[in-house]
Amino acid sequence: MKVALVTDSTSDLPKPLRERLGIRAVPLYVNLGGRVYRDWEEITPEEIFRKVRQGEAFPTTSQPSPEDFLKAYQDALAEADHVLSLHISAKLSGTVQSAELAAQSFPGRITVLDSQAASLGIGMMVLRAHELLAEGQSLKEVLQELERIRRDHFVRFSVATLEFLKRGGRIGGAQALLGTLLGIKPILTLKDGRVEAAGRARGERKAKEEILKDFKAWAAGRGRIRAFFLYSAEEQAVKELKELVLSSGLPVEEALVSELGAVIASHTGPGTYGFYAYSL
Repeated sequence: MKVALVTDSTSDLPKPLRERLGIRAVPLYVNLGGRVYRDWEEITPEEIFRKVRQGEAFPTTSQPSPEDFLKAYQDALAEADHVLSLHISAKLSGTVQSAELAAQSFPGRITVLDSQAASLGIGMMVLRAHELLAEGQSLKEVLQELERIRRDHFVRFSVATLEFLKRGGRIGGAQALLGTLLGIKPILTLKDGRVEAAGRARGERKAKEEILKDFKAWAAGRGRIRAFFLYSAEEQAVKELKELVLSSGLPVEEALVSELGAVIASHTGPGTYGFYAYSL
């Protein structure tokens, strides 16, 4: 059985990589200044941040419609027997619900999976699924591996300001970090598909050291680890974090470095950096 992969734009997989692997991504939407833009296609994070700095109201985002997914599934099923569709956490977006509605038009031919993640947390699962399918593993085996990764992975990130998360209503249990003292960097994670506080640190360097300490605790006793680094607008911050992680002495390899797309960046703001990781 040939299985095609569909995801959404919040997986933040670079377009050339997706095209090379034959992975379809259904775009979410950014609403800014009275216009609606397709994520990764019609607007960049830099444009959003510039317009907000110039006085534009903060952006809002919206999920794809079931019709958007219907078209993607029709195209995918023209080339495959089944579709595995992996998406942003249902606690952050209604994207999974749109996918499930569209899937009803193709009984038994679409498997929709809530990643309970965002950005490269989805992307790493999509890439792992592609790898296993290319090796000839069955859909059942692939789903078992994705469930394992969903249960057991590492994610930490930091933002320059909590204002974007607050305005977008995605702050979850990180609410307690609002009003932190100047110079205090919030350290965030995703837990059960929601943004939660994982700690705080005074200054940029200390925040990266705290993230590394948490990672070492998670990585203890594991074999090969793949790390997926993400950033928004300012790549230097993630470069420094990446150097700390890769020089930690742990069996970790850089799998991908990618900038956040416009939808995720609309909720995290500029200066965001962090990474996801899973073990093999």
